Amino acid sequence: MSDRRVLVVEDDRVINDQLAERLRAEGYAVDQVFDGPTAVTAVAETRPDVVLLDVMLPGLDGHEVCRRIQSERPVPVLMLTARDDESDILVGLGVGADDYLTKPFRMREVVARVAALMRRVDRAAELAATTERSPISVGRLVVDPGRRRTAMGGTQIHLTPTEFDLLVCLAREPGQVLTRERLLSEVWGWGEAAVNGVASRTVDSHVKALRHKLGAGWIRTVHGVGYALEVPA
Repeated sequence: MSDRRVLVVEDDRVINDQLAERLRAEGYAVDQVFDGPTAVTAVAETRPDVVLLDVMLPGLDGHEVCRRIQSERPVPVLMLTARDDESDILVGLGVGADDYLTKPFRMREVVARVAALMRRVDRAAELAATTERSPISVGRLVVDPGRRRTAMGGTQIHLTPTEFDLLVCLAREPGQVLTRERLLSEVWGWGEAAVNGVASRTVDSHVKALRHKLGAGWIRTVHGVGYALEVPA
């Protein structure tokens, strides 16, 4: 696993060192930075497989760092935040974060999330080589897995990598209710053991962000079960 690299961006040196020590113990190569501008440079230079990114940073905050690095080369980002307000979480997802953890967090939870993001990287590469390349049409919505583009009535919709993968999963079975557990497995690569309240909130937050971009009526919620993509009435 030594070829898998993680960049830890956290201005609290104690937390940064604790994260780095635990991830190195898991076999990852780890780079550490402590402010926003250095993080942007480090991503370009070290090309990490996953970035752990604190929201509150000197120089540039985590949201701006995420926006900048995703505009250059998409990379899985696990956002670390001291606040669990839904609006703050949606801002992070909107600039390209794949997942988030609220402080204080358990180290084993961080390791599980990083491992899941690594599996997503591997699975995306496999799907790019084996999955169907033809576009999927659901009413006026067209999802193109090969080109990783989405359009509504001919107008392109900008989606983050996670939002796109979530939409493809839903679009392959329009009208069918997909459970949160299945979405976590297919989109995030989480096993059943990782499914908990925090994990369910991750799905719910991404669905809300995706729903905002698609417009009202496209994603139906089945409370206590999951979600379905369907043409609005």
